[in-house]
Amino acid sequence: MRPASLKEYVAIARVDNWIKNLFMLPGMLFAFSVFHTPFSFLLCVKIIVGLLSICLIASANYVINEYLDAGFDKYHPLKHTRSSVITIINPKIIYSEYGILALIGLVLGYFISAKFLFATTVFLILGIIYNVRPFRSKDRVFLDVLSESINNPIRFIAGWFIFSPALGIPNSKWDLNWINTFPPVSIMIAYWMGGAFLMATERFAEFRLIDNPHVAGLYRKSFKIYNENSLLVSMFFYAITCAFFMGIFLVKERIELIVIFPFFALLFSWYLRIGLLNESPVQGSARLYTRKWFMLYLLLFVVLLCALLFIDIPWLHWFLKNANNY
Repeated sequence: MRPASLKEYVAIARVDNWIKNLFMLPGMLFAFSVFHTPFSFLLCVKIIVGLLSICLIASANYVINEYLDAGFDKYHPLKHTRSSVITIINPKIIYSEYGILALIGLVLGYFISAKFLFATTVFLILGIIYNVRPFRSKDRVFLDVLSESINNPIRFIAGWFIFSPALGIPNSKWDLNWINTFPPVSIMIAYWMGGAFLMATERFAEFRLIDNPHVAGLYRKSFKIYNENSLLVSMFFYAITCAFFMGIFLVKERIELIVIFPFFALLFSWYLRIGLLNESPVQGSARLYTRKWFMLYLLLFVVLLCALLFIDIPWLHWFLKNANNY
C-alpha cells in the first residue's frame, strides 16, 4: 500500500459530515423562543463560532474513529475503500490532526461561554469512549447505538447554550438559578431516543447489506449478538420512548408543537421504510440525499417546526386546560 496523501488526511476529517451538526439548530430555535435573545452582531458571531467549534470537535472524533476502525472497515462492502483502509496512515500525523482539531474546537467553545465549553468537552470525551479501548462502547451491543446517538442531545444543548443567558431570567419560570438555563430533560431524552432510532435503523441496514453474520461480526463486534429481529425490536423501543418524552415536552413546554406530532410520526415511518430497503441509503447521510421526496418532506417539516415555536394557538391552551375537567 502507498502512504496516505495530504488530501486523504483531510478526507479522514469528514468535512462532508458537518451537515449533521445542523442538529444544533432546534436547540438554538427553542432557546430563542424561551429567552427571546436579542439579535446582534455579537450573537451572529457566536452562532458561527459555535457551529465551527462543534464541527471541529466532530471532525476530531471522525479522525480517531476512522484510524482505529481501519482493521474493521475492510470487511464492510462500502467502507473498505476508505483512505485509512487502502493507504498507510502515519499515526503521528493522525494524532497530531486529532489534537489540533480538538484544541481549536475547545478554544472556540471557550469564547462562547463556560457552558458551551462544557458541552464541547463532553462531545470530545464521548468520542473517546465510543472509539478507544478499553471503553470502545461501539463494540457493545445496544450501548453502541446509545453512546453514539447521545451526540444528538449534546448538539442540541450546544445550540441552546449559544442563545441561553448565563443566569436565569428574573420573574419567569426560568429564574431559580443557573441550572434553569439548561433545556428541559424531556426534550433531551426525546432527542437522544430519536437519534437512537436513526442509528439502530442504520445498524439494521448495515447488517442486511453485509448479509453474512460471520463477516458482520468481523466488521462490528456487536453484530455477533445482534440479529435482524433484535435490531427491529430496539428500533421500535427507541421510537416509542422518543414519542413518549416528546409528548411530555409538548404538554409541559410548548403545546402548539402538538400540531406537528402526526408529521413527526410520518417522518419516522418514512425513514423506517427507507431503512427496510435492500442496500438502504440510510447508511450514510450523502446517500440519503438521493431520496429527494423524503428530503423535501424533511425540509417542510423543519419549516413547520420553526413556525410553531413562535406561533401561539390559544384554543390549544383552552383545550388542554378544560380537558382536565373530563
